[in-house]
Amino acid sequence: MKVLITGICGFVGSVLAARWKEADSHCQIIGIDNLSRRGGWRNLDALRSMGIPISHGDIRNSSDVELCGPVDAIVDAAAHPSVLGGLGPEGSSRQLVENNLLGTVNLLEHCRRHRAAFVLLSTSRVYSIAPLASLPVEVKDGAYQPTGLDCTQGAKGLSPLGITPLGISESFSTASPISLYGSTKLASEQLALEYGYAFGFPVWINRCGVLAGAGQFGRADQGIFAYWLHSWCEGKPLKYLGFDGQGSQVRDCLHPQDLVPLLAKQVTARNDDRSPIINASGGVASARSLRQLSDFCRARWGDRNVESDRSHRKYDLPWVVLDSSLAHRTWNWTPTTTVEDILEGIAVFAEQNQGWIDVAN
Repeated sequence: MKVLITGICGFVGSVLAARWKEADSHCQIIGIDNLSRRGGWRNLDALRSMGIPISHGDIRNSSDVELCGPVDAIVDAAAHPSVLGGLGPEGSSRQLVENNLLGTVNLLEHCRRHRAAFVLLSTSRVYSIAPLASLPVEVKDGAYQPTGLDCTQGAKGLSPLGITPLGISESFSTASPISLYGSTKLASEQLALEYGYAFGFPVWINRCGVLAGAGQFGRADQGIFAYWLHSWCEGKPLKYLGFDGQGSQVRDCLHPQDLVPLLAKQVTARNDDRSPIINASGGVASARSLRQLSDFCRARWGDRNVESDRSHRKYDLPWVVLDSSLAHRTWNWTPTTTVEDILEGIAVFAEQNQGWIDVAN
């Protein structure tokens, strides 16, 4: 089995490649990355030292993808991952679309040519903003939770909105608006399914929550768990932005290493009656608010001031937690890295790598 991982020098791609190679020496892992993200060279050297071949190329260029040669499967971990992508001076909307959508087309053509399986790492941000933004919430233990939903208990059936006590299910609306970023990922999902149906190769789509762990290139608009801990440890300014100004907004998190057992099953699976789209996240057990992250930081590194700003951005949401019970039922998949272990790993890395925020951004 030969697997191509795109974006292999990013945080997610590099963790997948390293852990997969450690878990299965018979699976040949190769990668491609354009090394556009600061800090990627660190992962490039580490992966090459493990004997993983990596091409310096851009998936937006079909010739770069073709140079990777025949493979049995592609895991697409290359993307501009920010919900604010394409809106600021750091990158244009056209670059976002070309990377997240047109790059996917080149990968799908490669799968068509070589009859390879295609696995897309998608996002929770394909879910519709309007109903999530208007979801009734209340603050409990410093964190928002949907009013009337006991998110600590087992699933009791879908609500009309597609929200269960375990979080947002795959049946939740994906109607616009979902952001430019979310729309490129949703369009990639649809294209992948159509390519797979038309040309007869397997397609599996994993909608992930926040992926987090030590060594992540965290920023305020992506990788918020790593960004918050590194910023606190380094004494960088922090701000509770939007909503109540107290940091009650909540996200779940998942360490990418927990995706490896799932991906290993998917790349060898053929098309069957399983849903091709699943949520893959840490769920309610891993969900934390910014205020709760501050409590962790305060206990470890001491108190500091966090500015409060109630200004609202159009893509901000109070609560995004994914229900991954379908992944458990269909793939027997459950994440094993606890949120406590994720935060501890980030904290230790932050203490050992002062200045990481500046290196990675």
